[in-house]
Amino acid sequence: MSYHFLLDENVPRSVFRYLKSRGYQVEYVPRGIDDNTVIKLADRRRAVLITRDSDFADETIYAPEEHYGIIVLRIHPPKPRDLVEVLESVLTVIKDFKGKIVVVYRDRIELIE
Repeated sequence: MSYHFLLDENVPRSVFRYLKSRGYQVEYVPRGIDDNTVIKLADRRRAVLITRDSDFADETIYAPEEHYGIIVLRIHPPKPRDLVEVLESVLTVIKDFKGKIVVVYRDRIELIE
């Protein structure tokens, strides 16, 4: 399955380059827009949102079944190479993001469905 990814402004360019190099359609959200507008944009584009903003892991605000997928990168410190490595493992393990919030830590992946 080919995914369209929408990157929040807090995601480094290395993640953008990695996804592009793997043939995915990927773009950034416009700078300075609020979370509500970010998720609406992802939904309109049928894109999986990738962010470092932990607010998007709140299933009471962002009900997983209402979205095309949300990946929250919880890697600290957020070194670009580490973010790419964990994202690579997420893309290997999870084949369908629709209706899921995927919270990624350095040592584990949590799925909220």
